Amino acid sequence: MLRLLIPSLLTVASGVSIVVQQVLNTRLRADLGSAAWAGFVSYAVGLACMTLLILALRDPLPSASVAARVPWWAWSGGVFGALFIGLATVLVPQLGAAAFIALLVAGQMLASIAFDHFGWMGLAQRPLDGPRLIGVALLVGGVVLIRR
Repeated sequence: MLRLLIPSLLTVASGVSIVVQQVLNTRLRADLGSAAWAGFVSYAVGLACMTLLILALRDPLPSASVAARVPWWAWSGGVFGALFIGLATVLVPQLGAAAFIALLVAGQMLASIAFDHFGWMGLAQRPLDGPRLIGVALLVGGVVLIRR
């Protein structure tokens, strides 16, 4: 149990950071009058932060041979991040932060269950069983209650 405490707390902090990010991006969208520019600024600041992390960790640039072995689809994560940022800056003001995050987590859970069950993109297969199905149902029920 104690072995999972720090990773669990860091995961909770990560969840908090997503809410803060969306609230900040929503404010920036309102002030700039553009979801696209708010998303661009978010990514530009994120790029600067990752550059500083690379420098701090002294991570070497991956070689061309290593990069060539990476599956084509593994390079597309930024597309989904941009979709998330763009939609969030538009939808948080419409739905509210709590409903947006509840629906976001529901979508993540449903996709995660499918990825686990089928072992997509190299994940270990974890079959959908009764307890997992009940967990999904409870999560969806929670989304309905929060969205009311």
